[in-house]
Parts: sequence; C-alpha cells; structure tokens
Amino acid sequence: MPETGSTTGSPATRRQMLARSGALGVGIAFSGALSELFTGTAAAQNLGHGGYGPLVPDPDGLLDLPKGFRYRVLSREGEPLRSGEGPVPSNHDGMAAFAGRHGRVHLVRNHENRANGRVPVPVIDGLTYDPGGKGGCTALTLDAHGRVLSERVAIAGTAVNCAGGPTPWDTWLTCEETEDRAGTNGYTKDHGYIFEVDGADPHRTGAVPLTAMGRFQHEAIAVDPKRGVVYETEDAFERPFGLFYRFLPEKPLGGTGSLRAGGRLQAMRVPGVPDLSSIQEIGARFDGIEWVDVPDPQAARTPIRHQDFGPKGITHAQKLEGCYWGGRSVYFVSSFAHSAEGSAGDHYGQIWRYDPDRRRLTLVIVFGPDTDIQLPGESPDNICLAPSGGLMVCEDGGGAQYVFGVTRHGEVYAMARNRQAITSAATAAGGTPEEPEWGEFAGVTFSPDGGTMYVNCYTPGTTFAVTGPWRG
Repeated sequence: MPETGSTTGSPATRRQMLARSGALGVGIAFSGALSELFTGTAAAQNLGHGGYGPLVPDPDGLLDLPKGFRYRVLSREGEPLRSGEGPVPSNHDGMAAFAGRHGRVHLVRNHENRANGRVPVPVIDGLTYDPGGKGGCTALTLDAHGRVLSERVAIAGTAVNCAGGPTPWDTWLTCEETEDRAGTNGYTKDHGYIFEVDGADPHRTGAVPLTAMGRFQHEAIAVDPKRGVVYETEDAFERPFGLFYRFLPEKPLGGTGSLRAGGRLQAMRVPGVPDLSSIQEIGARFDGIEWVDVPDPQAARTPIRHQDFGPKGITHAQKLEGCYWGGRSVYFVSSFAHSAEGSAGDHYGQIWRYDPDRRRLTLVIVFGPDTDIQLPGESPDNICLAPSGGLMVCEDGGGAQYVFGVTRHGEVYAMARNRQAITSAATAAGGTPEEPEWGEFAGVTFSPDGGTMYVNCYTPGTTFAVTGPWRG
C-alpha cells in the first residue's frame, strides 16, 4: 500500500489558485501542493511567488503574454527553410535548446508527421532513414541576439516524431510515436525507434535507429546525468496501455554515438499497482520499485506492452508523455486517464517522480477531474523546468490552448495563450465554417542562459521565442 508523503502547506482549490494567478476560467484542472516536485533542484530557493499577471491580448492575433513579455516568430510552417532544402515542415512538436559558440543557441525541433503529413521533412542524402517517412527534425541556429542564422534538416525519413529529450553531451534524442512496420503506410523500413540528432552538425549523427532502446510508441526520454541511464515513456492509445522504461547503456555517458553500442531495456513494475491511474492521492509513495527485463525489445512478434513479464505482471498507464530530469530524480507525465477507455481511474493528468537512489516512486501532481470547471481534454503534455525552478506545462486539449506555469506551492498561472485559429477542413473545402480551434503547444524549453522561452504551436506549425522579466 502507498504511504502518504508530507507536503508544505494546504493545497489550494483550483479556483483559488486560478484567481490568485489571474488565470481564472482558463480551464486547467489542478489540485495539490508541489513542494516535493522541486526538492533538490538548484533553483529551489529562487522560485517565483506566483504568475506574471493577466495575459494581454495580442493585436496581431498570435500569442497572448503577460505585460512586459514579447515574442518573436522564429519559423513558420510552409515558409522556405533558410538552407534552401524545401519548406518548413508541419506539425511542430518536441524541442530542446543547446548552447553554441559565441553565445549562439542551437534549437532542434521535431515534426510529428504521419503518412498523411501536410508538409513533409525534405529527404536529404546522409540524413534520411526511410524515404517513405515524412517526419524528422529541423535545426535552427540563433545568434547571441536571438536572430535566426540558419535553419536546415537535421534528420528525415522518420515517422511521428513526437517528443524526445536532450543528452548530457548536447544532442537530441528524437522519438517515433508509432509501431508501423515496413510495407505499411508507404514505409520501406520498420519504425518505432529513437534516433540521436546533433543540432550543430546533423551529419555527425546521421539517421541511425537506436534499436536496443526498444521499438514501441515512444514519447519522451530523460537521461540520468550521474549514471547515464535513459528513461523512456510510451504513449499507447489502447489497452494494454504504455509502460515506463529505463535503458541501461553498454557505454553510459559515452558521448555522441555511444548509445549505438547497445544495452539492456527494462520496464518498471510497481508492486501491487498494475495501473498508475488507480493512485489519486498527492504524495502517495512506493518504495522498492522493480525493473524487469523486456523479453523482446524489438517487438518482432508482439508489442512490448503485450509481452509476458511473468506472474507479477507489469505496471501500465494511459498516455505517458513528457519526461525530464530534475535534481536527483526523473519526472514523467501521464497526460490523462479515462475509466471509460479502460483505465483503473480518472484524472486529467499526473506527474510522477522516480528517485533511483531510493528506488522510490512518488505522485507529486494530480490534474482533476475533481474540479469546479470540467472541460474535455484538459491534460498536461510537454513539461520543463523554468529558470526560477518552477514548472512550465503545455496544455493539449480542446478550445484555446495555454502554456501554464506552476510554482512549488501549487499556484497555477497562464503564461501564454495561442490565438492562431485553425481553418477547419470543412471551411477549407468551401463548407460551413466551424468554431475555430487553437493548436496545442509543444516543445517548451529555455535557452541555456534562461533568458528566453522557446515554444511551438503544433498547428499551424510555428516556433516562438518569448523574452521578458523572467525570475531567475
């Protein structure tokens, strides 16, 4: 049975938090204090004490931000890549920022294109895995003033590049969120892999699948900078739901290309908990977490989540998404769970913390549905730590989409709102216009100096750089 961990202060109600932060009515479902989430992080003593004030409507109709903040559009879907390789691909998703020379910043950006992707990643010699794949990554290099110096293809011929994560040696691991095999959807090779991408020099990493890290519907990764262990989330859409994995490399922390040497893939077992959605109590803690070898990491015949992990089974969770390393722990997101779809419980999102030193798993955040505002699709997706030590959360739901900030004391505030209306298929075809929707946010990340927040709008694909009075 789980133990209840201690928290600082009393958790505020959702309406109280949104009222204090100026975000009342935006529709995120949140409950619980966050004291444990940021324990041990370097910025824990410098956390902000709330939001930055109400959002100011953008006269250009793109991005609403608090007073004092400004944005710059770095790149938009369909515009020419500065390399001349073709148009900027569609479906901007996961992203990371890396320090370059002379104050430069290298951004590596995913494009979650499926077989029917609107604007595919251009096929480039030496950087293409499967000519039939429309996904991949592009890389932007910014100068010390935030201006775009270059924009080019970093990897092509992959599929459904959703999220990923940075390595300690400043490369990006991009994840394919699919299990499609060669011969389906026009693909000539199997998909469902992780690929390493060097944003500064893409030809250094090429287009080589890291097969030992498993073939499944990958979402995101996080690397333990002390041990070199790589944690992986699986975003599975149907029962049995996804697993939380760790990869033990043969050459831990070996630098660019070292993950090709192979290693061992394991899945997490929480004793007595077959489904993480059944846990709803903030601070619920489980010690003695077990890691079980995956029988067939290549899923040659059976998807990994369907495989036989022995009489004790394995622990599943619906919609495992964002993953990052903070302090001495790895954090991962379960975006939502619906009992009507087969989950053991209902929530609008959980954030879990795993401490490898103590082999301890703790539930640190629960988003709804026990709230006074209940809108469909309220769920956290991509997450990252802000320079202040707080959390930035990209919302993926219906209606207007937000980037929310969350402090360690449980205050939720709106940091950005997407105002870009998507033209519906019916409207584009000359039919009756529907209510406008807003593309989800994704890929939130900060510059190495903490002075700029980069974030993507998924549709229409747009990359923003946001500057302002960030608390450091």
